[in-house]
Amino acid sequence: MSIKPRVLLTNDDGPPGHESPYIYGLYRHLTQDLGWDVKVVIPSSQKSWIGKAYHIKDIIAGRYYYPQEPGMLSPRCTGSYPQFAACEDGLGEVSEESRPLKEGEVAEWILLDGTPATCANIGLHNLYHGEIDLLQISGPNLGRNSSAAFALSSGTIGAALSSALSKVRSVAISYGTVQHPTPPELYAPAHALGSRLIAHLWHNWGADAGGLRAGEVDLYNVNIPMVPGLLSDAGLTVCWTRIWRNSYGRLFKAHAPRDPEANSSDVSAAGPDSPDESPEGAKAGVLDKKATQKDLGALMFKWGPDVGGLINPAASSVPIGSDGWAIHKGWVSVTPMRATFGEPTDWTVESEADFEPKIWKMKL
Repeated sequence: MSIKPRVLLTNDDGPPGHESPYIYGLYRHLTQDLGWDVKVVIPSSQKSWIGKAYHIKDIIAGRYYYPQEPGMLSPRCTGSYPQFAACEDGLGEVSEESRPLKEGEVAEWILLDGTPATCANIGLHNLYHGEIDLLQISGPNLGRNSSAAFALSSGTIGAALSSALSKVRSVAISYGTVQHPTPPELYAPAHALGSRLIAHLWHNWGADAGGLRAGEVDLYNVNIPMVPGLLSDAGLTVCWTRIWRNSYGRLFKAHAPRDPEANSSDVSAAGPDSPDESPEGAKAGVLDKKATQKDLGALMFKWGPDVGGLINPAASSVPIGSDGWAIHKGWVSVTPMRATFGEPTDWTVESEADFEPKIWKMKL
């Protein structure tokens, strides 16, 4: 293993921009503050809420991406997003072919027309096979990935799970939105803290007798709340947590041309913590409140999650010691995870004799 760790970085928010404001900053802290060799393979577009999916019939095409230093002019530094600030988030040029870096360009990244899990697997096994020192970092996600409802839907965690199933140490990291929009002055301290947390986990990786890789923890899920405490000398409290087992309800809205609320605006592909989304979540449209049989017969629906209770839960509803509880307190949560679905904890089988009570005796 090299003295300077070689790691793979991916995300689910895609290349730097309005809905992917964090990956370039963390990349710079990992490479500059820690001196790590970081390879970046990310989706070519926003892929939030896609979990650990693979599009197995798709041909995965890729292009090269060249993020630029802050203040450099780029063809992508235009539009409604503030032009000067946008370049500070690593906007750059896309190329069909690999080429030498131009003045002001930082590195060569790879964009793939695939899911986050696809990017992680191709990065590990095709693009940089044998070159990654057992660490894959996914994120930072725009928005929290605390609690089961978010974690099971997260493309960020999905990429980390993908790598964990390849027996590679993995860390999913997310920045929980608290203020809309998040003050830009919180970005740098979040990146600094995130890189220190990742380095600490790398050098102090935990044990888990049930882990896939030689009794190690499969992956960690880290959530950093974007709160003013990041700017204080004391910084944020960091704690070990478990996943808050919660649930969600309606995720889609009925959609029809005659519904003015359904057509008023598009929902952000970045999910409910996007800077463009209401912190209360999407509200039901006219057809959700009073849908006729004709409306429902059209079978048209659009993404419009009602997740206000997940983002702003009542304090009494969140279990103490859970990741949701930590975020609610403005603390950083670090949750060890296994790359598996949860199972009952009373399962102990070491021999066929132990297994005998598990065999169904009834006749169906």
